[in-house]
Order: sequence, then C-alpha cells, then structure tokens
Amino acid sequence: MQMMTFVKRLSLTMAGIAAAGAVSAQTAIEDLEIVGAPTPGATGFQPAVTELARDIQWLDGMLLVIITIISLFVTGLLAWVILRYNAKRNPTPATFTHNSPLEVAWTIVPIVILVFIGAFSLPVLFKQQEIPEGDINITVTGYQWFWSYEYTDEDVFFESYMIGYNEGNLNEGIIEQLEEAGYSEDEYRLATDTAVVVPVGATVVMTVTGADVIHSWTIPAFGVKQDAVPGRFAQLWFNAEREGIYFGQCSELCGKDHAYMPITVKVVDPAVYEEWLAGAKEEFPA
Repeated sequence: MQMMTFVKRLSLTMAGIAAAGAVSAQTAIEDLEIVGAPTPGATGFQPAVTELARDIQWLDGMLLVIITIISLFVTGLLAWVILRYNAKRNPTPATFTHNSPLEVAWTIVPIVILVFIGAFSLPVLFKQQEIPEGDINITVTGYQWFWSYEYTDEDVFFESYMIGYNEGNLNEGIIEQLEEAGYSEDEYRLATDTAVVVPVGATVVMTVTGADVIHSWTIPAFGVKQDAVPGRFAQLWFNAEREGIYFGQCSELCGKDHAYMPITVKVVDPAVYEEWLAGAKEEFPA
C-alpha cells in the first residue's frame, strides 16, 4: 500500500512538473517581442535577422547606388544636349552618321556594369538555392486560404488560420481572440491562431508545395520567399539569429481571400522550443 501511494505521488509530481514546464514554455512564447512586422508609412526593410536577409539588403543598397549614379549621369547628359545642341544655339547640325569610339564605349561600359553586379548578386542567389542539411525540417502546404505545417522529423502537424478569419471586420470578439493569443489589434490580419515555432540559431529547411492553386510562403525579415506550386516541391532555408515574432503573408495572388492567409513564425530559445515540441506532439499529432 505504501509503495502504491509513493508511486501515485511520484506520478502526480511528474505530471505537475510537466504541466509547469508547458505553462512556462507557453508564457515564454507569448512574451516574445514582435520583430518582423510591417510598419505603417515605412519605406525601408524589416530588420534582417538572417544571413540571407542581410545579403539581400546589402545587395539592394549597392544596386541603389549604381542606379542613382546612372540616372544622374543620363539626366545630366540629356540636359547638356538639350541646352548645347538646340536649334537656337546650334542652327547648323552636324552631318556625321556615327562615332565608333563612342559606340564601343556605350557597349562595353554596360557590360562591365552588369558583370560587376552579377559578381555580387549570383553568390547571394546561390546561397539561397543551395539547401543545407536542416536541424529542423518542415513541410509547408498552401490552401485556399490557410497554411498547414508538418514537422516531418517530429510527427507534428497543424493548420494555421488568420485570427478572425470569416468573422468580418475587426470587432470586440476578434480583439479578444487576439489578446488571448498574446497579440494586439495592430496585428489583426497578421497573426494566426497557431504559429510555426523554431529555435534561435537552428537551420530550418522548409519544403513548400500547394494543394490547389499557386501560393507563396515568405517572411521578409528572414529574406525568404518560395512559391507553393501544386504537384511540385520546392525548398527554402533560414537560420534566425534573434528571438521574436515574425510575420509574413501569402505573396502570390491565389483567389478572393488571398489577403487573409498570413504567416506567423516564433523564434524562441532552444530550451523553450523543446518544451513546446513536447506539448505539440500531444496537441498536434501527425
């Protein structure tokens, strides 16, 4: 009898510890800072939290410099020609038909510029397309109009819907749902009822496909975007370096509710991820 009582108390204690761990993990996930989200009126990029995103933003800045220099040069050249060679200042036009050195120059110079751009842009592209071995592997499927996620190594599967989907415009009921999930009304049409959870510093490989029409899975702060094409499997990868909540949206016009299939990814501490995963295996069995 004493042994049975001891076993019963031990099992209750272990259950309590597990429940406390699940609660602490859930609390840690809900208290995350929102890092990657669109900002009203802003014109720049979201914070880059992966190597891929930093590469893309640096490349964009370099191209902006090159484009600005070319645009200013062409504009200045046009202004000079208009002022110098108008009919009033140049009543007798020249009669030559070509200028070989000039024609060679305006052929070679653009080629050099394009080769220079390619020398920096192609490595960025190859880095995106060369998929490493993943610490975490997730299959993403786009539907009209929600996403499903399967952690293929962990037998976890769930579907992710926009909070407030099919409930009309923002109202008190939707605000209450957002608050229960740890969001504010500012995240309406960005937040989902179930988020993808990954550990910080882990290499995540996602296999992306579509179930009906073409969708597109993207997280701007990660620098990733991949079309979800029915009948095909494509891959993307990222390694998030900062804990937080990141939002994305379907980026391929897929029908009348295209605007209502957001993406939420939560990057957490590895220990918190392990606690979440243990609970997810029970709550979302594949």
